[in-house]
Amino acid sequence: MLSYILKRLLYAIPIALSVTVLSFMLVYLAPGDPLNAIAPADAPADVIAALKSAYGLDKPVPVQYGMWLLRAVQGDLGTSIASGREVVTEVMSAVSNTLLLAGVAGLAGVIAGCVLGALAGYWHGSVIDRIATFISVIGVSVPHYWLGLVLTIIFSTQLGWFPAMGAGPGGSSDWAWDLEHFRYLVLPAITLSVIPMGIITRTVRALVAEMLEQEFVVALRARGLSNGTIFRHIAKNTAPTVLAVTGLQIGYLMGGSILVETVFAWPGTGFLLNTAIFQRDMPLLQGTILVLCMFFVALNLLVDILQPLLDPRMGR
Repeated sequence: MLSYILKRLLYAIPIALSVTVLSFMLVYLAPGDPLNAIAPADAPADVIAALKSAYGLDKPVPVQYGMWLLRAVQGDLGTSIASGREVVTEVMSAVSNTLLLAGVAGLAGVIAGCVLGALAGYWHGSVIDRIATFISVIGVSVPHYWLGLVLTIIFSTQLGWFPAMGAGPGGSSDWAWDLEHFRYLVLPAITLSVIPMGIITRTVRALVAEMLEQEFVVALRARGLSNGTIFRHIAKNTAPTVLAVTGLQIGYLMGGSILVETVFAWPGTGFLLNTAIFQRDMPLLQGTILVLCMFFVALNLLVDILQPLLDPRMGR
């Protein structure tokens, strides 16, 4: 088990380094000059030169990457060109909001997906199976932004049940665990949960239907065990795969929430990314992408470590 964990940690190191290279270089592929956010197009040459020197843009790209990586390892992601604030401060504030949204949406998606998938797989070919399959197909087919707009029109504009934008009363981005703040979370969480719900439903359905045909299930039934006991054995054998799919989906929720957070003006990393892209704020864009990618790498590493705890055969 220890050697398995060490191997996974060693595999994660080159992946993390590759992530830093991609996070740094992808920004340079975008058109435009990041200094346009703080300097007019007709700014004197000496002003442009001074700004490039201040932000390290006057050095070769490999040198810029090395300096940026060294500062990032120390927790310094630079200063936002547009706002002048520390990037790490803005990113960490946004990450906490996105973790809240992704956590609630992921929990809802996992619970709904496991329940629907288990029912569909256990009663394979029945009306329940067709209904669950239809719901899962709709979940993975409907675009996030479209569903968010529809939910806003119905439940916010017409019915007035939930707020349409923000994370709290008065546009506040400071979350509090009370009913008023929770109302702001409902619509974006539902919107963000439908895709993982659909994917997990399909995965669990296929696993349960396959497990029901295995010889050990036939043997358990021959021994006269109850359906509940048999289902617990099936759940134990399907848990590692479901855990892996769940980890991937939560990672996708963290990085793929940009459209949902923009529709609902939720102050998370997706909304921050959208702002950084339009402002061509290179340090903020690089820092946000790096944090999201590292979170994805860490989450997959955690899933790899947890899987052998559910199935010891995987740690051999």
